[in-house]
Amino acid sequence: MEQDAQFKNRFAAALSTLEALGQEHVLHFYAGLDAASKEKLLDQIESVDWEELSGLIESHVKVKPEVHLSEDIEPAPWYPSVPAEGDEKKYEKALALGHKLIKDGRVAAFTVAGGQGTRLGWAGPKGTFAATPLRGVTLFGCFAEYIRHVQKKYDCTVPWYIMTSPLNHTETVKFFEENEYLGLDKANVMLFPQGMMPAVDCESGKVLLQEVDSIALSPNGHGGSLKALYTSRAIHDMRQRGIQHISYVQVDNPLVKLIDPMFIGLHAMDESEMSSKMLPKRDPFEKLGNFCKVDDKVTVIEYSDLPDELAVQRGDDGELKFLAGSVAIHAMTVDFVEKLNKGGFGLPFHRADKKVPYLDFETKLPVNPEEPNGVKLETFVFDALPLCEVSIVYEALREEEFAPIKNADGPGVLDSPATSKQMQSDRAGRWLEANGVDVPRDAHGHVDAMIEISQVTAVDAEGLAKHPLPEKIDRGAEILL
Repeated sequence: MEQDAQFKNRFAAALSTLEALGQEHVLHFYAGLDAASKEKLLDQIESVDWEELSGLIESHVKVKPEVHLSEDIEPAPWYPSVPAEGDEKKYEKALALGHKLIKDGRVAAFTVAGGQGTRLGWAGPKGTFAATPLRGVTLFGCFAEYIRHVQKKYDCTVPWYIMTSPLNHTETVKFFEENEYLGLDKANVMLFPQGMMPAVDCESGKVLLQEVDSIALSPNGHGGSLKALYTSRAIHDMRQRGIQHISYVQVDNPLVKLIDPMFIGLHAMDESEMSSKMLPKRDPFEKLGNFCKVDDKVTVIEYSDLPDELAVQRGDDGELKFLAGSVAIHAMTVDFVEKLNKGGFGLPFHRADKKVPYLDFETKLPVNPEEPNGVKLETFVFDALPLCEVSIVYEALREEEFAPIKNADGPGVLDSPATSKQMQSDRAGRWLEANGVDVPRDAHGHVDAMIEISQVTAVDAEGLAKHPLPEKIDRGAEILL
């Protein structure tokens, strides 16, 4: 009886909210549901900020927002990977500061890992995909090895915060439990799901149902990671630990420097609230966001929104003016994430027109549309940059730090497991060559062997110096260090 009363009260509150906004159809099948399905649907309804959603339907669904670019657009300045003449001492001080912050336990790792491995043909969370050339260490495993290396080197603790999604959270937690937290202390690993937003029919503005007891929900974008840090109380946990800076990466890049002392040091030295790494773009139209200075604020303009005449501009040296591409590697202060969330989350939403499977009300059958029928509403993490008082950009080297795994293998396909493994092997070869090892190469300059260096062993070329190394790698050999 008590449970029935609770359901009755929750249903009445949900119906009142939905009727006020013209979304009462969400409860259309409620009366015919069993207790478990009723609870599931009510939980979903109660998790949505319906007032916010109603406003977004008016501003982003019933009309298509237009991108209005300022006339004041310039390339954002950045720190080069090698200091310019006269900046050597600043880089030395920044590196020393980065080392100190890590050693003092002031830096946390944060990984956005809400995606599934569907595009890779992998039936599981993307972080559980085998990524390395020889051992097949998972993406999560690569990051765990990096953390273990840093903790041993600095005699410190690096807490690791991992944002999952409701779609893969249970599987991800199970993976960590079954693999004993990949050699890390469970007390220092925190997993939490990101928020979800209902998908909305692009014609009617009505929220779509996926099943009779389920709203068609989708993640609220990678910008939602900054909200999830707060709502999950991860930020509170960081405060308790004395964490000041967060190193933000996405799960698909096994080469990423999870904790980079130079980057952290420059970020902290300049009192930047949120900093970014950039890659020099391969060409004017590479599909990377562009770091720009807009109205004197560091801003990322999507590759599809930057006017062609700006994209192709070159300086007197022949180099692209808008060279700096965004690859979602950031450092941010705990203070900034907290400020962004107090008084309401500060990032804008964007409209994405998608093919959203939905439930047909008359037949109660699922429909898989052939054309975009729904609007998903999402936030982008780089939209936080213009909200910073200070924001810096630092150059990363593609061959050292960026070998993402996004697409299934295929002829000419980039950012695939095969291209990533070759880049991992190539980087290992360069590190060995820097330590005097003779490494074979093919006609294209790639390492003609399969080499894997565990990140427990080394996270840079200098770290290999104290390890026993062969004088020469044979062509076609498989070498694990």
